[in-house]
Amino acid sequence: MPEPLFDDLYRELILDHYRRPRHRGVLANPTVHVEGMNPVCGDEVRIDITVGGDTLREIAFDGQGCSISQASASMLASEVCGKSIEQTRSLSSAFKAMLVDGALPSALLGDLEALEGVAKFPVRVKCALLPWNVLEKGLNEAANKPEELSIG
Repeated sequence: MPEPLFDDLYRELILDHYRRPRHRGVLANPTVHVEGMNPVCGDEVRIDITVGGDTLREIAFDGQGCSISQASASMLASEVCGKSIEQTRSLSSAFKAMLVDGALPSALLGDLEALEGVAKFPVRVKCALLPWNVLEKGLNEAANKPEELSIG
C-alpha cells in the first residue's frame, strides 16, 4: 500500500481515540493518582492506576489538551490495562524509542505505531509523551507503596 493511505488510516485511529477516548474517567480507589502538565502548550493529563501484584489491573485518565496528547493517553490506557508492570515499562521504552530516538516501531506497540508520524514534529513529541511520563511516575509511586495498599 502506498504510504499516504497508511497515513490516512493512522490519522483516523488517532482521531478516533481523541473523539471517543477509552478509559477516560477516574477510579474509585486507585493505588495511585498522578498528574502531569506541559507548561509550554497547556496539555494536562491525570492518571489513576490500580496495581495488584505485578499487574496494572485498572487505569483511567482525564485531562485536556491537543488531540495528540489526549489520543496518546487513550491509546496508552487501552494498551497497558491488564499488562504486567514489566510489560508496561517495556512498552513505554519502545514508544519513547520510536518518538525520541527514531527507532523503528517495535512489534510491542500495536496500534501505538499510529503515533510514529509525531516524531516528524519535535514540538508535538512532548504532547504524545506526556501521558507516558505521567504513567511512569505513577508506576514508580505504586512500587514504593506497601503491598497491602494494592488490590489483588
